[in-house]
Amino acid sequence: MAHPAPLVAPQPSLATALEKLLGSDLLAHDFAADEDSITVRREAVAGVMVALRDSLEYQQLMEIAGVDYPDRAERFEVVYHLLSVTKNHRLRVRVSTDEATPVPSIVPVWPVAGWLEREVFDMYGVLFAGNPDLRRILTDYGFQGHPQRKDFPLTGYIELRYSEEDKRVVYEPVKLAQDFRNFDFLSPWEGADYVLPGDEKAGGTGEGPGKGAPTPMTSKEVKAADEKAKAPPPPTPKTTEKPAETGAGNKANKEAAKPSEDGAKAKADGESKTPATKKAEKASPNAKAPAKPRAPRKRKTGGDA
Repeated sequence: MAHPAPLVAPQPSLATALEKLLGSDLLAHDFAADEDSITVRREAVAGVMVALRDSLEYQQLMEIAGVDYPDRAERFEVVYHLLSVTKNHRLRVRVSTDEATPVPSIVPVWPVAGWLEREVFDMYGVLFAGNPDLRRILTDYGFQGHPQRKDFPLTGYIELRYSEEDKRVVYEPVKLAQDFRNFDFLSPWEGADYVLPGDEKAGGTGEGPGKGAPTPMTSKEVKAADEKAKAPPPPTPKTTEKPAETGAGNKANKEAAKPSEDGAKAKADGESKTPATKKAEKASPNAKAPAKPRAPRKRKTGGDA
C-alpha cells in the first residue's frame, strides 16, 4: 500500500549533515512514515533555522503548530514545518516549553512566522520572545483561556450573546446545569442503579423501582370497563307534562295553578293565553297586536317613601 503523504525525495545523508551542522543543539532525530523530524534546544531555535535555511536549503516555512502534553514537565511542543524547494524535501523541527518560558521568535528569519506564532500563542498560550505583535488572532477580544489546551473545557468559561436591552454583545460566565455534564449510557431496561423519574410511583404495585412504569389496570379491571362502556344508556328522566305538576308537592302545584295577575289560568296543554292576547287576535286574526302594558302598581302608603 502506498504512503498517503505526497512522494518526497529521500535524503539518506540528512542525518549526518544535521549532526555535523547543528552539533549539540540537535537533541533527537526521528525518521518515521518517510518523514524526518528533529528536536532541538529551545534557546537555539533561531540559529538552527538560519543554518537550515542557508546551509541545507530549506527555503520556506510552511507552518507552525502546537501540541499539548499535560503530563510532561514542559507540556507544550512548538513544531515548525520546513520545505526545501530545490531538494523536494520536508523537515519537521520541534522544541518544547512550558507556560512561562518563552520561545525565541523566528520572525527575523521568516517574517511570515509573525502570524503563525500568534496562532500558537492564541490557542496554547505559548510565549514567543521577540515577536513584534504577539496578540490573539483567532479568538475574540477579552477571551479567557486557550482553547486548544487539553484541560480547557468544551463549553469554555464565558459565553456571549446579543442583549436587546444594552444593544450590544455582552459576555457572561457559562452556566451549565450538572444534568448536562453527566452522561449515562446505560439503558433503563437493563436495570439502572437509580430510580428514573416517574418510577417512584411503582412502589405500591409490588414492582420494584427502576423496572419501568406499572400497568395502569389489571385484566379484570379492563374487562369490567369494557362491559360498562357497552351497557345501554340510562332511560331519559321523566319531565313535567303540565304546568301544575312541578314535582315539588301539592302545595307547589296549587300555587302554580293559580291565575296570573291579568286573569290568565294555566292549562294542561300549555297553550294558555291571556285575555289581552285573545282580544288582539280577534281584532286582527293575521297580525299580532302588541301586548297590553301592565298598569303600574299603587305605591303603599306609610313607611320611608
